[in-house]
Amino acid sequence: MSGRARLMWDEAVTGYDFGSSHPMDPVRLALTMGLVRAYGLDGSVDVRSARSAGDSTLRLVHREDYVAAVRAASEAPGTADQAYGLGTVDDPAFAGMHEVSALIAGLSVGAAEAVWRGESGHAVNFTGGLHHAMPGAASGFCVYNDPALAIARLLELGAERVAYVDVDVHHGDGVQAAFWEDPRVLTVSLHEHPRTLFPQTGWPEETGAGAGEGGSVNVALPAGTGDAGWLRAFHAVVPELLEEFRPQVLVTQHGADTHFEDPLAHLAVSLDAQRAVMEACHDLAHSYAEDGRWVALGGGGYAVVDVVPRSWTHLVGIAAHVPVDPESVIPSSWRDEVYARTRQLGPARMTDGRTPSWKPWEDGYDPADRLDQAVLATRRSAFPLRGLLA
Repeated sequence: MSGRARLMWDEAVTGYDFGSSHPMDPVRLALTMGLVRAYGLDGSVDVRSARSAGDSTLRLVHREDYVAAVRAASEAPGTADQAYGLGTVDDPAFAGMHEVSALIAGLSVGAAEAVWRGESGHAVNFTGGLHHAMPGAASGFCVYNDPALAIARLLELGAERVAYVDVDVHHGDGVQAAFWEDPRVLTVSLHEHPRTLFPQTGWPEETGAGAGEGGSVNVALPAGTGDAGWLRAFHAVVPELLEEFRPQVLVTQHGADTHFEDPLAHLAVSLDAQRAVMEACHDLAHSYAEDGRWVALGGGGYAVVDVVPRSWTHLVGIAAHVPVDPESVIPSSWRDEVYARTRQLGPARMTDGRTPSWKPWEDGYDPADRLDQAVLATRRSAFPLRGLLA
């Protein structure tokens, strides 16, 4: 298997633009790729575009009538049908919406194909991770659900076990819904508690149904959770599940909106903890996925200058086996690009100055602690269904 990671990129993805007042500013994608290039990481990965997802691929997850509605809204945004979640405040219709959404989906599908076929051990599409889109509706800034489409393509190619780990601050509801009854897919989501954040799903009691019972795992974290709690919850849940499931491919979603600067949520995670989880996902892929197969996606993230580019540049470096030194001074050429594009001053280093640590679950838990209560609720709901001790 190739040791050279693949990075999926096409400049056209910056056309995924809901408008100047929308928090999902596509400048975050351009600035991330700019920072990847400033660090020379584009020379350490195989940078590729991919074909846009065609109708047959989109129908692996999405209903035919929904794809038709997206096409219609893309051609005439003023006629978007809100019954499909289009033309709403969260998902305004815009010209070319179908084309760019299908391109982002195609990049994630291409990443999955490259890893499955052994062309690359790891593949990254930080423009993807649009995990809220449902089979028949846009939701939460997401038009087509590229993580679910990538997983569905892996299943189509013959994969029998695919694990999906989502550490975005929002519940990965669309991916969970797509595989709710499918025992071939294990979905694990760590997110802010649904009482305090969209989409108000992802309770620990949501564990799948039918043949897929026990295939959905949700960790609902209290608002205000910081590095130590976030890392404790991740390590108390994810490694044990992956060891039991032994996926052929690990797919992960790395929304950067867990960060303490993110304007749309209420966790207090640092860039350094985000990097620690990326490193953990990389290690878990090598430990439990066949041949270390790992597909890493982006996701949310609305601190578009200070957080998102740094977070996902770390992700690219980790996948390429050339991690970026957190203490490194960010190249001035990139900071000049930030100012030219945004009239903001960019961050100076690839760290928030934190050294994250956490108490391992095996050392015991405090039943009065809110974070530990959240982990306990997840383990008690989901672990016995997988033959694991709660």
